[in-house]
Amino acid sequence: MTLRRNRTMTLAGAALATSLTLAACGGGDSGGDTEAGGDGGSSEAGGAEGTITLGFIPSWTDGLSTAYLLEDQLTKQGYDVEMQELTEAALLYTGLAEGDVDMYPSAWPEVTHAQYMEEYGDRIEDLGAYYDNAKLTFAVPTYTDIDSIADLTGNADMFGGQIIGIEPGAGLTAATQDSVMPTYDLEGDYELVTSSTAAMLTELGEAIDNQEDIVVTLWQPFWANSAFDVKTLEDPEGALGEAEALHFLGTEGFSEEFPEAAELIAGIQLDDEQYGALEDMVVNEYGEGQEAEAIDAFLEEYPDAFETEITEEG
Repeated sequence: MTLRRNRTMTLAGAALATSLTLAACGGGDSGGDTEAGGDGGSSEAGGAEGTITLGFIPSWTDGLSTAYLLEDQLTKQGYDVEMQELTEAALLYTGLAEGDVDMYPSAWPEVTHAQYMEEYGDRIEDLGAYYDNAKLTFAVPTYTDIDSIADLTGNADMFGGQIIGIEPGAGLTAATQDSVMPTYDLEGDYELVTSSTAAMLTELGEAIDNQEDIVVTLWQPFWANSAFDVKTLEDPEGALGEAEALHFLGTEGFSEEFPEAAELIAGIQLDDEQYGALEDMVVNEYGEGQEAEAIDAFLEEYPDAFETEITEEG
């Protein structure tokens, strides 16, 4: 059995090192400060089966939703689960590589986070994909009279010369700056405005309330696509990349240290309806502070959502 390296680097240390050496792949404006990592992974402490630390970004609701699903399932399997809120994907990949977190519960390693897999992938274990149709998008209100990113060219006045984005270091932001804008000749006519996912959604909602045109960067799956009256713009040049799968990633040696957990995790695959229901319940129907109730409701509605699902305490 390959033993995991000693945890010599706290998450706070990783945050400092990463801030000095890496451009963050993404982040959010909620979740508080990064906390020091514990002994999450040591099977000699915590619950009967050990302790597993889940690292996630609260404002990225795919990872938020799956983190609480995993917390429920792994707890029922006999593990203690620690929830570690972070603000940047770079910290999660660093934490996985260093063993400071055991799992990243919703990674985009094939396209959006490929740069991090190139750097850290040899110290990260892929535990399986749970959803296979994720994609980066641009969107406008349904009443806006364009249907393609190509239609943005020459129409900057409609949008005040702005594309409303999310976090400055997000993979979606990099794709917009490095691929979409040059491909569609938008540079010079448009400014990509970055701040946070929450700020982007606020501007989108206000524009729709006032029947104003706006173009925002979005992604699928994401609850905002159905909560707001928007349409996805076609990307005829494929500048935002192909659809990719969302993966569960673990620190190196995860499946050897936690074989039962790895088997459960590998059995989780969700279709569009199941994923949509999970995210909607966690984010919207129940909301912050009621995640456990949201997961209970999801499992009650979808008792056979995946083959390894545990509906009762073991």
